[in-house]
Amino acid sequence: MSEVPSHSHPLRRRAAGGTLFLLVVAALAMVALPVWLIRPFAPQTPAGLATAYALRRGAILGTLLLLAAGLGITIALWRGSRWWSRTALVVGLLVLGAATWGARWIQTMFEGMFVPLAKTASAPADQARWVEEGDTVLAVDLNGDAAAYPVRQVAYHHIANDVVGSVPVAVTY
Repeated sequence: MSEVPSHSHPLRRRAAGGTLFLLVVAALAMVALPVWLIRPFAPQTPAGLATAYALRRGAILGTLLLLAAGLGITIALWRGSRWWSRTALVVGLLVLGAATWGARWIQTMFEGMFVPLAKTASAPADQARWVEEGDTVLAVDLNGDAAAYPVRQVAYHHIANDVVGSVPVAVTY
């Protein structure tokens, strides 16, 4: 009686496939969770922000390691797999690769979201068509000059640099 190689044992193959699935879920979470936690116009908690920034810091290396582990599992399972199993392995690797690319994307998304609004435009209140009647504004009144900054617009950048009454100001909330 010949012994079945350990790499082809059905339970081990299922465990390896399940591990690949968990790697995919972890990689997607590393990319999607920070994006979900830091959404403009949504309430944010200190714990949520800390989690988002921690995941962001480790996302590139983390997803690269998950991709490498997924590649190792795919190589180990490839031989002796049926066409549908190979298809699932390739799809898993593609998702891991997309998550790795997405991890780099969230780095630039975070940098772009919080860039101060350096160039502001102003208009007399009765001509500011982009401000609606009920909009909340941040108002600054210095040296006889006044300006209002709609929170809805400042929210995306979190800071606007301007000059009011010949005084440079940084408007934030």
